[in-house]
Amino acid sequence: MVVALIAAAAGLPTAVTYVPHDKVTATMAKGGAIIEDKGGLRVLAQRRGTGEVEVHMKTNHVFIIVEGEATFITGGTLVGSKNTAPDEVRAASVQGGQTHHLTKGDVITIPANTPHWFKEIPTGTIAYYAVNIQN
Repeated sequence: MVVALIAAAAGLPTAVTYVPHDKVTATMAKGGAIIEDKGGLRVLAQRRGTGEVEVHMKTNHVFIIVEGEATFITGGTLVGSKNTAPDEVRAASVQGGQTHHLTKGDVITIPANTPHWFKEIPTGTIAYYAVNIQN
């Protein structure tokens, strides 16, 4: 029982989940969750443009880029930050940070409490899977 609680708290899957390709494709078109496991694992299919800087205090990300390209910033100092939800902060921009040029096939990890920002998207949108693991 203790092992099950530790595993659930660590963001590990608690069950086998199969998502057929047609559901993944439909979700990718509008953006949203394709898996939401009670153990804290969430997998999103996203298509988006630029936006605000995000900081998730308790969520670790793995982004798998499947289409498009972007200038992606991690780290740095938030400019104009505001709390938008429990354990969530947004900002207009960051000063400093590390710049990454993301393209199809790239994978990037973002630890919890790390600012991250799709600053520029020359292709208009970028499509990716986001594997979110709660601390």
